[in-house]
Amino acid sequence: MKEGKRMFNSIIIGAGIAGSVAARELAETGRKVLVLEQRDHIGGNCYDEPDEHGILIHKYGPHIFHTREKRAYDYLSRFTQWYEFGHEVVANVHGALIPVPFNLNTLHMVYEKEKADALEKKLIDAFGMETRVPILKLREHKDPEIRQIADYVYENIFLHYTMKQWGQTPEEIDPSVTGRVPVLISYDNRYFQEPYQGMPLKGYTPMFEAMLNHPNITVQTGTDARRRMSFTEDKVLFDGGPFSGEVIYTGPLDELFDCRFGRLPYRSLDFDFEYLDQEDYQGHSVVNYTVSEDFTRITEFKYLTGQKAPGTTIVREYPFAYTGAEGEIPYYAIANEENEKLYDRYKKLLDRIPNVWLLGRLAEYKYYNIDAMVLKALRLTEKIK
Repeated sequence: MKEGKRMFNSIIIGAGIAGSVAARELAETGRKVLVLEQRDHIGGNCYDEPDEHGILIHKYGPHIFHTREKRAYDYLSRFTQWYEFGHEVVANVHGALIPVPFNLNTLHMVYEKEKADALEKKLIDAFGMETRVPILKLREHKDPEIRQIADYVYENIFLHYTMKQWGQTPEEIDPSVTGRVPVLISYDNRYFQEPYQGMPLKGYTPMFEAMLNHPNITVQTGTDARRRMSFTEDKVLFDGGPFSGEVIYTGPLDELFDCRFGRLPYRSLDFDFEYLDQEDYQGHSVVNYTVSEDFTRITEFKYLTGQKAPGTTIVREYPFAYTGAEGEIPYYAIANEENEKLYDRYKKLLDRIPNVWLLGRLAEYKYYNIDAMVLKALRLTEKIK
């Protein structure tokens, strides 16, 4: 389709990590790429900006890059330098701050020395140092004291936090989710153990700006693609005429079709930002509130970015059920058999239309870390190319 004198070969709907990587890759093949973004900015949920006090904040909650995949790290390194940052999280358990995931440091904070020493030896003998052991495996162990560790982690770190995050009772929580909660047999307090981890040195937004800065890419923010495009029968219409190039859609699949079969369930988040005229608030980048409070965690942004400033900005996160109301954002797909069937009904509406691709956590109704999304976008564009 033409816009002025410009011909577009590809249309990307969404300027988050999925859409931006895809746009860059297709543009480098010589295609003219149009990126339509509903929000008034690029970067998706990774978007960051200075607040009114000059503190660099993540508007949609903290995002920390971490990966074992050198390809993902190298790709993003084309567009940013890095602030090397080993993310550490602590849980507020009845007023005590303990490292999570539960590790050997946590063990010695929870139990008195003689018992902690004995439990440490049992864990190392059973599983070895520098291993991540799911609590489900610990709960099945023949030694009752090892099972006791799993019970502590489940009750004090996992259970209540998960109930808040997902709005579920203990009976509704999928055992497979419980089984993935790790105990780290190590003295490494970092939340992630991948070799590549950190933050874009100047922020995520400049990284996205560099990625989308290509003569073959046109970005239009504040544009609802549903007002310019329609997906009917076996074709795509753009600005009223047929479009035969590639279309990559990264938004909520149900909303593309006005939720005709019903809304796909998501969990959303409400963010309560607060600036404090003091050097420090909590001494950590993230504190999880696992047994108390109605919010799940507090992030202090200076600890994520290494920024030096006399004041500090924090944000509290309050999970709730996404309803589609204005201003709400779908964050986490609620994966179960019923919801997957509903998703498949929507997906079949696009399956018969050639050159339309679904990419990203909303379009695919899956959760992706940043590195996994980069790799998925690279694989898709390789397929298209």
